[in-house]
Amino acid sequence: MPDGDGENAAVMQLYGEPFDSGFALAEEHQLAADPGAACAVYEELLTVAESIEDSPDVRFLRAHLLSDIASVRLTATDLAGAEEAVERSRDLLDGIASVPMGPRGRQLWLEIMLKTLLARADLLRRTGRLDEALGCLDEAAVRLPEFDDPEGLRSSELGLNRVHLLMERGEWGAAEEQASALLNTLPATVVETVPRLLTALGLVCASTGRFDLAEDYFARAEDSFRAMGDTGELQSLVAHRAYAAMHRGDLDLAERLFAEASAVFERQGRFGDLAVCEQARGFLAGRRGDTTGADDLLGVSLARFQRLGASIAAADTMLLGAQHAYDRGDIEEMKRLAQEAREVYQAREVYERCAQVDLMLAKTLEHNLNHTHHGDRETESIATALALALPAALALEAARYDFVTAHARSQWLELADDAMQLVFRLAVRRQDQGLLFELVEHRCAGASLALDRTPLSATRTSPSGSAESAESVFPSAAMKAYGHVDGPMTLGGVAAEAAASAGLRVAPPPKVRMSPESGRVALQEYIAAAEFRYHRPIVNEEEVPFWITDDLTSRPVVQVRLADAGDLFMTWTWAGGARGFGTGRGPGDEVDHAVGALVAALPGAGGGAEGIRRAFDSGAMADHRTEHRLARVLAEALWPEGLTAQIRQVSARAGRPLVRIQPSSRVAQVPWELLAVDDDDVRLIDLADVVTTAPVSLQRQDPAVRPAPDADTDADTVVLVLDPRVPGFRADSSLGSVLGPPGSDPELLSFVQSRLDTGAVVPSVTTPAEAFRRTDLDRDWLSGMLRKGARRLMYVGHVSGAPVEGGQSEDGTLHLCCGPGTDGLAEPIRTHRPLSAKDLLLGTLPLRADGEPGARIWPAPSRVALIGCESGGDLRFAESFGLATAMIHNGAELVTATRWVLPTSFAFHRLAGLAESVRPLSEAIIAVDTAHEHRDPVHRLGRWQREQLNRWRAGGRIEHSPLLWAAMTCIVV
Repeated sequence: MPDGDGENAAVMQLYGEPFDSGFALAEEHQLAADPGAACAVYEELLTVAESIEDSPDVRFLRAHLLSDIASVRLTATDLAGAEEAVERSRDLLDGIASVPMGPRGRQLWLEIMLKTLLARADLLRRTGRLDEALGCLDEAAVRLPEFDDPEGLRSSELGLNRVHLLMERGEWGAAEEQASALLNTLPATVVETVPRLLTALGLVCASTGRFDLAEDYFARAEDSFRAMGDTGELQSLVAHRAYAAMHRGDLDLAERLFAEASAVFERQGRFGDLAVCEQARGFLAGRRGDTTGADDLLGVSLARFQRLGASIAAADTMLLGAQHAYDRGDIEEMKRLAQEAREVYQAREVYERCAQVDLMLAKTLEHNLNHTHHGDRETESIATALALALPAALALEAARYDFVTAHARSQWLELADDAMQLVFRLAVRRQDQGLLFELVEHRCAGASLALDRTPLSATRTSPSGSAESAESVFPSAAMKAYGHVDGPMTLGGVAAEAAASAGLRVAPPPKVRMSPESGRVALQEYIAAAEFRYHRPIVNEEEVPFWITDDLTSRPVVQVRLADAGDLFMTWTWAGGARGFGTGRGPGDEVDHAVGALVAALPGAGGGAEGIRRAFDSGAMADHRTEHRLARVLAEALWPEGLTAQIRQVSARAGRPLVRIQPSSRVAQVPWELLAVDDDDVRLIDLADVVTTAPVSLQRQDPAVRPAPDADTDADTVVLVLDPRVPGFRADSSLGSVLGPPGSDPELLSFVQSRLDTGAVVPSVTTPAEAFRRTDLDRDWLSGMLRKGARRLMYVGHVSGAPVEGGQSEDGTLHLCCGPGTDGLAEPIRTHRPLSAKDLLLGTLPLRADGEPGARIWPAPSRVALIGCESGGDLRFAESFGLATAMIHNGAELVTATRWVLPTSFAFHRLAGLAESVRPLSEAIIAVDTAHEHRDPVHRLGRWQREQLNRWRAGGRIEHSPLLWAAMTCIVV
């Protein structure tokens, strides 16, 4: 075997001439994006090598050359030629495996063997043989420990290939997780792999609707490729950016970039990449209405893929062709192409693409129903469409659980929403109230928090199911999705630990049991079909009743749940002595108009003091007449008259009912109590008590997770955290005082004194003023107090809500007295680290090997009050894991929180001209405290809100405006 000890600045001395200089020249051609020239050099060298007398060293040289030829042919998408070269290389390497060789020779043999295995895995991946590709990678992983890889190059290539394999299967969440973990753990010396990982992450983000982040990854990759002088990869980035532009909806830019990339790929003979561009351009031509151009481009793309042996990519083109056939009215051709594509997907076990076909067929059935009279067959046609659409939509929606971050999941849901809207439209068309009920119940069940460190099993995802959107029928990435394996692919070591601890991982929702008698689970036949057809878990093994009756049967109760699916869908069910159920639907445009009017009236709409000033000066809630009009608009758009009639009937017969409302994210800020349910200014709170409910997935956790209170501790303690001093912020700054100087408010002093007079209070104080603006109330202190056991927790202070567009409710924070050196998951602000909802949920699990979940560190008492700006904003997110729901997860039975930004008493004085002796926020704090001391806190808080409403009606004074008191809501499960 060659020694390879010498090296000069230009050529590695390995085999002697002409081979060493030939290898160097071929590499130059590859970097210059000239695979044809590189392949010619290698083939010339192979001819020379084959003329040399046979020996183990010569066979090794031939294997090396064939391995490089296979890589170059893969670049040029000559898949048949690559397969021939890689198989010959492997046979030669196997033939000399037992030949005696020194340590250096063994290392060279291992290096070429690993390179050949990776090339073969790449080839198998591109031709859709995913199980075999994974086998090659697994074999490489077994051989890797024996290889001396100080720079980590081969191990990084192995990791990158695993990422590509996940992307080929459309498993975007798992691919992103592993690529990010690998990127964060790569040695700085592995410069070649880094930009390829960045490119992969860019494609993942573009495929899942995060276009700004995708461009950031592409820009970083471009800088690295440019520094390396890798012209070929720079040219490939043009096609990747075109793909992102197409999914973003910038079709003109996409067309220009795809045309530019096509010219380059055709000139270089990269016909597989060219076929991808032609496929995309065919799709774009169809979007422009150029049917002839679309058919021509798709036909050329299909022929190229078929010649290359890329059967799955060819099936993707067939699927596009099926859509174009439908658009021009050729139903038989559409069916033929769609069926052929589905047969390929099914044979290759590409279940997400099977779902794509099913969704497209369901969409075409709906279109046909809209334009053709089906007569007696309409019911059958709708049932057929639902049987196709609903399981596929469930699988598509469930794909979000592959992602580590809530932001990625929320963006994925936006892509998946079109498929679920189709399902709801079909259910409405069938007038199937039972199916609508089960759809809402399933959607409202909520994701389950996964606290373990082990990533969920890798499962398959699929792109959106809309046949009309740019991200629907077009294949999900320039790299095609081909197949699956039965378990997760893991990185191991530090990378696996980093991946497992990143983000807030969630699992599918629980099964929702619809009837204790029959044991039926919501959507059970459709869930079974989805899990069977698409091999993806839709629900977890836990089963919860759709109706929680604990402690609620002493009076009539109606549970209302709402779900967004284009329109707003509602279900309601009576219990506690009343019987009945119903469904309702609010047209999406009317709902959006009403919610928009509400948002414009709220203090947060303008940002900071200016937003509060605008709410006081011109907002609809600053005047009783405009507020009543707003309340009427909200009721007309969101609340069924039939439900109001039922509430009146039940109230007359059995007393004031309790209305439990689980809002959808779109209507989570609606003050339901205020709804003017008739023209006589009767509000919902006049007829009933109202409480907000969280998803059933947040039902009380296993008590074993919570520590038992200390035996010698008074569990009757009330924990008061009142306007804590935030390190680094003056009293008049953005995170300064919310209640004013300690001792300046006699009502608050009286409130604290009353708590001192009636029971144990922490922190321990001798005078009421000492409870305010303290500097010692940090997260460790709070943990200690809660671990000892407490009856109540009241927090009054700053809350920073997470941006809804970011999708991560767990980023909402409380501001205690924590300094920057405090351990935590939120970023420090100046000299202060906030306590986030993610801290409350995950605790120290992501920070230490012996970490504890948040429920052990901060076990919540049964009643918690969080009085701060939008402290109850959790439900505005697709996943409710903010501060209020974190407290429920940690054991609270009831949390009083706020729906929007709260104006302080100082804001009322300064911006609304209210006398300083009137302190509306102080009155609200005392009302919440009084309610939490009552046996029925919801009723008691509702009574105070009715009193405020009556004052508002009578005098219309700003201190009685719903701007403050209607923000308060009690949240339960």
